[in-house]
Amino acid sequence: MFRPLFRPLWLLLGFTSLALGIAGIVLPLLPTTPFVLLAAWAFANSSPRLHAWLLANRTFGPLIRNWEQHGAISPRAKLLAIVSMAGVFAASWIVGAPDRVIIIQAVILPATSLFILTRPSGPKPPPGP
Repeated sequence: MFRPLFRPLWLLLGFTSLALGIAGIVLPLLPTTPFVLLAAWAFANSSPRLHAWLLANRTFGPLIRNWEQHGAISPRAKLLAIVSMAGVFAASWIVGAPDRVIIIQAVILPATSLFILTRPSGPKPPPGP
C-alpha cells in the first residue's frame, strides 16, 4: 500500500548500501556482505529489475541467493567475517583507540560473530523419512 511512497528511499538505501559493500571489498574496516544483503533487500522492495541484476551478478548473486533461500552464510564468508572482525579489534587495540571504542567492540563483535557462526552454511538438507 505505502510501497510506492517509499520507493525513492528504498532505492537510495539500496544504492548507498551497494556502494558501501563494493568499497568493503578493498577497505578492511567495511564489511561487504551485510551491505550487499541490505542492498538486495532494499532493491527487492523498490526495483525488481535491480534486485534481479544483483541476483545475476557473478560475485554477489550466489551470496544473496544463499541468504534469501536458506538464511545461510558460506563457510568462506564466515571465516572472512570473523577474521576481519578480529583484525579490526586487534588494530583498534594496537593503535590505542579510546576505551569506549574498545568496550563497544568487545560487546558488539562477539555478538555479531555468534550470529554469523550460528547461521547455516548452505542449503538445509531435505527432511528424512
